[in-house]
Amino acid sequence: MNWGTKIVMGMITFMLFIIAMVCYMFYVHGRDALIEDDYYEQGMNYNTEFNATMNMLDANAAPEIVISPSQIIIKLKDSATYHLNLKRASNDKDDKTLNGSTVGPSNLILIERTDFPSGLWFLKLQWSVKGKDFQFRKNLSL
Repeated sequence: MNWGTKIVMGMITFMLFIIAMVCYMFYVHGRDALIEDDYYEQGMNYNTEFNATMNMLDANAAPEIVISPSQIIIKLKDSATYHLNLKRASNDKDDKTLNGSTVGPSNLILIERTDFPSGLWFLKLQWSVKGKDFQFRKNLSL
């Protein structure tokens, strides 16, 4: 084998590597869990989210979160209606969205943990009390 043959084989190997990477990127593109579909719309609504977070801090209304083997228990300061997003960075098929109202006089949000794989989860809780919006974000390890 002479040097010309080795150069051609090296170029062919490099081209195959590039083609494989392009195919892989097209395959992964639609399943990326870290990219939001409505990224730009969320940017336009940043002031609303910022104000809701500031309302939560000003009212000292940060929720208490207790993680047990069977449940995630979130306790709010007041009775409220909520919108809860739990996102998993490693797999967007595991993402959960819950809507509802708090339960009982303790103002609890109860989430069953039976179908939650262990790992890192991003919690985003938005709730409304008497027309005032609040927001809380936290990373959870389950």
